[in-house]
Amino acid sequence: QVQLVESGGGLVQAGGSLTLSCAASGRAYSTYVMGWFRQVPGKEREFVARIHWSGGFTYYRDSVKGRFTISRDNAKTTMQLQMNSLKPEDTAVYYCAAGSVRSTNSKDYRDWGQGTQVTVSS
Repeated sequence: QVQLVESGGGLVQAGGSLTLSCAASGRAYSTYVMGWFRQVPGKEREFVARIHWSGGFTYYRDSVKGRFTISRDNAKTTMQLQMNSLKPEDTAVYYCAAGSVRSTNSKDYRDWGQGTQVTVSS
């Protein structure tokens, strides 16, 4: 099992940037696929981006392509989500997750962080 802790959320104006971080601890961190999901009240948790343990095979949801960048550093057991050109519709609680297959389905991710709030004002 992997323990995950997110940080870096906050309030930003539309067009601004934020960087989310996910600190991981526990067993076999480097063998996992890591992902970011987000959720707003009343809606299902949705996939944002994922990255393979090698640091490659990144994949993004269409609405964030070209604006968000996912990266990871196995040596430091951290993962980041650089978010640029933020829009009010990006407002959500963002979750870090770890899984064993490359998937956009939240059910395929076993380990989750507690979430960090991102609010984008118009």
